[in-house]
Amino acid sequence: MLGSEFDEPYMQELRGFLVAEKEQHEVYPPNADIFAAFRHTPFPAVRVVVLGQDPYHGPGQAHGLSFSVRRGVRPPPSLQNIYKELHADLGLPIPDHGELTAWADAGVLLLNNCLTVRARTPNSHKGRGWERFTDRVVQVLAEQRTGLAFVLWGAAAAQKAAAVDASRHLVVRSPHPSPYSAASGFFGSRPFSRVNQWLEARGEAPIAWGLA
Repeated sequence: MLGSEFDEPYMQELRGFLVAEKEQHEVYPPNADIFAAFRHTPFPAVRVVVLGQDPYHGPGQAHGLSFSVRRGVRPPPSLQNIYKELHADLGLPIPDHGELTAWADAGVLLLNNCLTVRARTPNSHKGRGWERFTDRVVQVLAEQRTGLAFVLWGAAAAQKAAAVDASRHLVVRSPHPSPYSAASGFFGSRPFSRVNQWLEARGEAPIAWGLA
């Protein structure tokens, strides 16, 4: 559905920027994982979109799924706060790992506003073209599907709401789960139960949010 997007001039410019960036800096995630979210959750399988800001910028953290880190990597503070809200919302135990692949495989598109970042420099790839690409992802999903749940965490993610018809989809907005903003409305927002209530009201199975 988005194949032609890669031929657009802005994507060619973004590609050139990334080539030059990688010559001078370390960039996350690795090339093979930049589009991992779409590999795990292809468009026909999407039921929920969880949208964050940009990938983790620490070594060994980002692997192409927003907020997720592979097993063996300590869950970053934002993910720890997500787990706290998961426990408060659904009573589920807090996992001992940070890998969210099971959510992705269950139909949760774990998408960031920007899909790459310079090491140790958050928001460093902002304004280089990724936002236009992810705008298009949200637009296509919102137009071609009905009954999706869009969970938008943070100001950058909230801007995507303009492309979503709230009469056809659920839109859940809150501050980012970062320690800098979680207490300003992320905690207590109950995104997991709200998504499941929406799905069940439509006669669909809820998302199994528990992580073994």
